[in-house]
Amino acid sequence: MIRVVDDIRATHLDDPNLVLTIGSFDGVHCGHRAILDTVVSRAVAINGTSAVLTIKPHPREFFSPDHAPSLLTHSVKKLELFEAAGIDAMIFLRFNAEVAALEPEDFVREIIVERCRATAVVVGHDFRFGRNARGDFALLAALAPQYGFEVEQVPALLMDGERVSSTLIRERLLLGDLVKAEAFLGRPYSLVGKVVPGRHIGSTIGFPTANIKPHHSAIPAQGVYVCEAKLGDKTFPAAVNIGVAPTIRNEDLTIESFLLDFSGDIEGEEIELVFRKRLRSEIKFPTVQDLIAQIHRDVEATRDFFAYVR
Repeated sequence: MIRVVDDIRATHLDDPNLVLTIGSFDGVHCGHRAILDTVVSRAVAINGTSAVLTIKPHPREFFSPDHAPSLLTHSVKKLELFEAAGIDAMIFLRFNAEVAALEPEDFVREIIVERCRATAVVVGHDFRFGRNARGDFALLAALAPQYGFEVEQVPALLMDGERVSSTLIRERLLLGDLVKAEAFLGRPYSLVGKVVPGRHIGSTIGFPTANIKPHHSAIPAQGVYVCEAKLGDKTFPAAVNIGVAPTIRNEDLTIESFLLDFSGDIEGEEIELVFRKRLRSEIKFPTVQDLIAQIHRDVEATRDFFAYVR
């Protein structure tokens, strides 16, 4: 099981032959996986420990909370993905004003050397560190011999002529392009959140829905989607609407999930929606009866999708 270190500045690691990578790793996409694979392979080769030092909160959340990026991955999901990649330890660096003020060489000495005691450091092509992000790979490589660790830089991953990045994946999701987002992620996009109270309007038209408040903020384009809804160790097909429900209320954006072949009260529970296909855009229907008829078609399309993929 992967080990979690809640705050690296409150401890000193003593793992022999620690191979470390550093970054936010939002999405843990195919480009990130190339870095993680390198870390794991290097650690295995020296009978060492593979570790990820990840920053929390995201620096842009700290500096500009009103303009922070919509994150793709909640920390719990990120932990799951790191473990699946073979990483031994997930280490949090709690980002605050003191950390932000660390000069690049101080960051190397205090965090990488004194706290993590890294044997090797593997980073991506755009790795930056230290105050005002002044540190880069060239500086890291120059400091490495002085502090006694090795360094390696993993080049950017290109797919279909595009550099895979968290920003690119967010853009595809905002366009409702699940196909490209899934290709760049290396898996279907999923959203983790809590089931919160709704207005129970769905129940009045025969489709009771679970209303989801996501733990992270990257939400696909408004529309209707085929999803897998994961509740604990059980998975249900789900027809999911993201939008304002213009036929009925036209209010704030909501994520409403109708779980097929399921009944029960799950308010307050954690749920993961795995997005498999976009069925259509959200539209305003002339009547509620027209809406109900379309929901029936959406539910049947969801059922057909899973019958086909099985």
